[in-house]
Amino acid sequence: MAIYSYVITRDFGFAPNPFFGYCTLATCKPLIRKGAQIGDWVIGTGSAAKNKEFRNYLVYAMCIEEKISLDDYWNDPRFINKKPVMNGSNMQWYGDNIYHLDSDTGQFVQEDSHHSLEDGSVNMKNYTKDLSGKFVLISKTYWYFGKEAILIPEELRCLIKSGQGHKRRDDKILINNFISWIQRQIGHAFIGIPVQFLGEFVRYKGE
Repeated sequence: MAIYSYVITRDFGFAPNPFFGYCTLATCKPLIRKGAQIGDWVIGTGSAAKNKEFRNYLVYAMCIEEKISLDDYWNDPRFINKKPVMNGSNMQWYGDNIYHLDSDTGQFVQEDSHHSLEDGSVNMKNYTKDLSGKFVLISKTYWYFGKEAILIPEELRCLIKSGQGHKRRDDKILINNFISWIQRQIGHAFIGIPVQFLGEFVRYKGE
């Protein structure tokens, strides 16, 4: 068992997507999506550089319960509500179920979404990065705090990743202490709205 930790610099409810009863990580963070296994945890913390009020705060935590391919994710009826709808609600705008195989070409299609270009066409930066992750991480055991992010206790702050990339820790005592702490929190699953959720729809151009 391991904990993967990274800094959330953009919180639209897209990556991760905490809606409709599941927390899913289907885009971005390709190394985590490839490397993490069922039973591992993924946590996202606030960015001190962009918003000091979220320094040392936990935005979300999920225990990975399923790991499936992008095409299986697209075809699974449980996740139909996570497919983006551009004339829908905020939750539908930021649907993360955006990739599926074209049966004729054998290539992946990128649906019009937060990760496509302004006209809905393919954003190759996001396409290449997202597909390199290959898998979708899925959980029903999650705490998504969003704007209600909670302060991480000092004894657990060694889990926090500073800057880009991610941190992986497999210290059993540390992991058990984190699990005990998160399970004591009031609330479960979707608790607070994403920090950047309200307002006009925003597309991500890619780094």
